[in-house]
Amino acid sequence: MSQALLDHSLPRPHAYTSEFAELLAQIKERGLLSRSVAYYITLIVVLSVSLLSLLTAMFFIGDSWAQLALAPVMAIIMTQFSFVTHEAAHRQVFASGTTNDRTARVLANAVVGISYSWWMGKHTRHHANPNTVGKDPDIESDFIMFQEEEAAKTTGFTNAFVKRQGWLFFPILTLEGLNLHVQAFRRVFSREPLNHRGTEITLLLARNIGYPIILVSLMPWYIAAVFLVIHMALFGVYMGASFAPNHKGMPQIAAGIKVDFLRRQVLTSRNIRGGLFMDHFMGGLNYQIEHHLFPSMARPKLARAAKLVRQFCAEKKISYTETGLFQSYGIVIAYLNRVGLAARDPFDCPPAQVLGRA
Repeated sequence: MSQALLDHSLPRPHAYTSEFAELLAQIKERGLLSRSVAYYITLIVVLSVSLLSLLTAMFFIGDSWAQLALAPVMAIIMTQFSFVTHEAAHRQVFASGTTNDRTARVLANAVVGISYSWWMGKHTRHHANPNTVGKDPDIESDFIMFQEEEAAKTTGFTNAFVKRQGWLFFPILTLEGLNLHVQAFRRVFSREPLNHRGTEITLLLARNIGYPIILVSLMPWYIAAVFLVIHMALFGVYMGASFAPNHKGMPQIAAGIKVDFLRRQVLTSRNIRGGLFMDHFMGGLNYQIEHHLFPSMARPKLARAAKLVRQFCAEKKISYTETGLFQSYGIVIAYLNRVGLAARDPFDCPPAQVLGRA
């Protein structure tokens, strides 16, 4: 067979596939997919020392309501540990997948107190199909509604809440910390297949029983109870405030519509401006576009990658969304309120932007 006939018989690469390959080549050429092990080890040590210092401060303060001033600090430290867990789960920390997996499992279950397996299953599906109706678990209707059709079906108390869900979104996040812990135990004690079930149950029980015992040993039980409530409430708000700006209010992809990988990740994601402070405050989630394009990219490499991706998208005329943090919160609130209009009047609700839908 001649070379011309052979070349003709081979499948030709799709233009969109070639675009991402071109971008990926630029990223690899600059070494932006290499690990930053020293950075993460330093970060884990700093967070561990911060946690031990906090417990030491609680010991010296003694039986006093002043202990409550440390509850927000505990919420911040636990959220920061959650960010590192997220990064280890994405193979960003170590070269070995096994080492990343073990690190994430220990941090999630034994330190933060949530199930690594439950979170991984949910988050993996999200990354594969961000903002895709029927496939992304992060936009499945639960207490919060993300599609007008679902909001229009609500009744009773749920209907009353959904009508105002935009304004109530951040207050309801005070319960997200509790929800994450409840989901953890539901997952590990369910009948669904689960790897490392024994390990997760042991670590979750040790952490979620041991932590209240530590608090009670350092302060009166009634102060410990209030401390725990404040910690859990602020932990939920911090977690939600870090994840919500990333996709909420961005275009959704209708069920059955095929979108190439590059556009699926870029068009449904939103970056948050803010420099080095925001990099740490949001644990790298402020570079959501780059994180979705290159999930294993370490946090210190994301800022450099963002410059490349932003320029590449401009050349290819792909919309690249970047806003300030508080502007993103305004967008999220407005979007949820717009969806909530369907619960007030299903016949007078402006539709959300959905790719592939007229």
